[in-house]
Amino acid sequence: MIAIITGATGDIGEEFVKSLIGEVDHIWAVGRSENKLNALREKYGDKIAPIICDLSDKDSIIGLCHKIEDEHPDIRYLVNNAGVARMAPVTEFPIEELCDMLEINDTAATLLCRASLPYMAEGSNILNIASASAFQPNPYIAVYSASKAYLLSFTRSLNVENKGINCIAVCPGWVDTKMLPSKTKSGKVIKYPGMVSADVVVRTALKDLRKGKDVSVCSPYYRYTRFLSKVVPHKTMMKLWIREIEDYIE
Repeated sequence: MIAIITGATGDIGEEFVKSLIGEVDHIWAVGRSENKLNALREKYGDKIAPIICDLSDKDSIIGLCHKIEDEHPDIRYLVNNAGVARMAPVTEFPIEELCDMLEINDTAATLLCRASLPYMAEGSNILNIASASAFQPNPYIAVYSASKAYLLSFTRSLNVENKGINCIAVCPGWVDTKMLPSKTKSGKVIKYPGMVSADVVVRTALKDLRKGKDVSVCSPYYRYTRFLSKVVPHKTMMKLWIREIEDYIE
């Protein structure tokens, strides 16, 4: 039995490693940095199988998919955790950066789900790390938000298509990780409402998975914003979002 975890050396990824290592024989820890992957193995032992893969490169993604097809592993968990984000107007992103974001956030997750499903028995699990920003459009993280909306929709559909395999979209808001923008600007503390730690995200996700949910939201603040996004016009929600991030973008 194995678990496949992308972005395994990141904050959330490592929390999944810690939480799942006792449930499987090996964890395929997927990442770009050989040094970080080796450090993860040194920390958690021989159950960690480092797999160097650049998920911004479609050929590398397909290569990993072929590895799955060639080895026919018994996959109990697939955790599509790898993701990238940056806060800026769309016009400030180089074309190549946007391509990388879509490859990592969407293409990799989609293709790995497709490659893994034939090797997942009843009771196996797919956790796709989406975002609370999937619930509505969000200016200044427009492409990131749209990529996570895709992942949310895709995951919920998979959960219906594949009876017996539990598929859940994990949708945290601000998480206190290295991906978080600076906590200060011009000497002013920037507040991130509803922020939680990576371990809370993972513990809540696994708890919600076992309850049979197809969406996990790990804080009351973002459960409330999810509700608002269903009943309040998105133009209004976007204004509220701009007000929330104005300290960061001004």
